[in-house]
Amino acid sequence: MNSRKKRTLCTLMLLLCGALILAGCGTTTPPAQPSGNTPAAGGGEPAAGEPINVGFNLELTGSSAEFGLSGQNGMKLAFDKVNAEGGVLDGRLFNYISADNKSEAGEATSATTRLVGENVVAILGPMTTAAVLGSIQLVTDNSVVLITPSGTNARLTINEDGTLNPWIFRACFIDPFQGEVAANFALDALGAQTAAIAYDIVGDYSVGLAESFKTTFEAAGKTVVSEERFSAGDTDFRPIIENIKATNPDVIFVPAYYNDDGRFVAQARDAGLTVPILGGDGWGSGDMVGIAGAENMNNTYYVDFVSIDDPSLAEFVSEYEAAYGRAPDGFSVLGYDSALMLIEAVKKAGGIEDPEALRAALENLGEFTGVSGTMSIDPETHNPAKSAVILEFVDGVKVFKQKVDPK
Repeated sequence: MNSRKKRTLCTLMLLLCGALILAGCGTTTPPAQPSGNTPAAGGGEPAAGEPINVGFNLELTGSSAEFGLSGQNGMKLAFDKVNAEGGVLDGRLFNYISADNKSEAGEATSATTRLVGENVVAILGPMTTAAVLGSIQLVTDNSVVLITPSGTNARLTINEDGTLNPWIFRACFIDPFQGEVAANFALDALGAQTAAIAYDIVGDYSVGLAESFKTTFEAAGKTVVSEERFSAGDTDFRPIIENIKATNPDVIFVPAYYNDDGRFVAQARDAGLTVPILGGDGWGSGDMVGIAGAENMNNTYYVDFVSIDDPSLAEFVSEYEAAYGRAPDGFSVLGYDSALMLIEAVKKAGGIEDPEALRAALENLGEFTGVSGTMSIDPETHNPAKSAVILEFVDGVKVFKQKVDPK
């Protein structure tokens, strides 16, 4: 029995013990359900011709469900397309198995455990930093590659001591780059001399972007005049908005998620703050305009991975709309690209029986073209070098403002 099978058997034994304990408490957790168009393979390594099991660990419910649902749609579209074309490795099809992490780090750990028990060759997701952090140790212990479409925190692939997390990859740029892009836009395009920052104190994503923005802005000799903190789910931002208003900043940076930031924008405008408000990719999905109001969203900008209006995305947009009856967003694109990364790695590895070969294939993927553009995977950090875009809200509609290439 190889080491991976031993680890999988141990995981299954732990799951059985946990199930017995939970049964005694009158509580059970439903297993992950296959979501693909082929049946899930049984235990052990898949034989030639059997499906290739891929796990989706996604935020399908909870506060970040818009991200997970969009990402899942993109992933399914990519796998369904390659399956329709005959699959890979002489006809092997991909079977995707979804687990809902409910937008919670603890649930993400449980979802990873269930997917490892399904003997998946890789896990796509989670979409958010905290949920990925809750999955790292398990995939590492079980030698299962994990590709996060949109987990942007630098600590996901590189630990604080500088060591690499060898089984973690991503399809997106990282927070330091994103915060730098936002700060340089405030400096160069908006001519800001002073800035205020409001961020989610308990969110690694929000804290990381705030730190990067501040570092870049102050390095240019400008001043951050106010730093305000809130917690995800807060509904009354008026006290911190009054604090910001008293400092009279040229621009406000609010790098959280669309639901919190939508309320912040609405209340800031109600308080008479008309200055530009900036955000990160967390603004890129969900009904932020509906929460804030179309007029209130004027003079706001955010960093995103792609512009759906880019002509190079026309084929993807058409296929996505045909499949789901709605327009894609940046998270749909990144979900698709994370699936493409895995598909190409499986081809490059020549099989899925050796987890290390698949991991090495991802690590040495090199320059790779996805829907979001051409990227280059750094084998030392597992981060892609890729472009970002600035989008502006005009009367409730996202409009392309500019593209920013990595230096």
